[in-house]
Amino acid sequence: MGKDLSALETPRLLLRRMSADDLDALCAVLGDAEAMQYYPHPFSRQEVEQFIQKQILRYKNDGFGLWAVILKGTGELIGDCGLAMQEVEGQRQLEVGYHLRRDHWHRGYATEAARACVEYGFKELRVREIICMIRPENLPSRRVAERVALKAGKQVFWSGFNHLIYALECPPASTPKKK
Repeated sequence: MGKDLSALETPRLLLRRMSADDLDALCAVLGDAEAMQYYPHPFSRQEVEQFIQKQILRYKNDGFGLWAVILKGTGELIGDCGLAMQEVEGQRQLEVGYHLRRDHWHRGYATEAARACVEYGFKELRVREIICMIRPENLPSRRVAERVALKAGKQVFWSGFNHLIYALECPPASTPKKK
């Protein structure tokens, strides 16, 4: 599905494939209790290693996955954002996901990265719809999804918790005007 992509670029961010070298930086994101409060628990170091390996497998199998989010100005890894196939109510759907280190919240980075991933999904992967599954009480994540133009829809029980399905359909291709 889609071409192999090593990186996406936005005005302030570079999204690139994760590697084992990203372990410490991602532990600072995924291991933070406050940043992961809407997950069953913060990730242990071993769970972050497994998370990275899962993304590497996604890159191989799908050509995409969650990417490391790098600040262009400093080269610092501040989180992850990307696309992943998810099984939701018996249907495979493309989800945009994002996690940022807490000291980089409220700067628009998650929105900037998620928007680039959604555009990639529509333009390069040519999918019809992209979703984002968010726990109803996770207001910050819901605001990011809304800024990227995803709309809240039905609620599903997924992975042990209720989640709202935010979705965005691919905008229709512009057709040339008849003369």
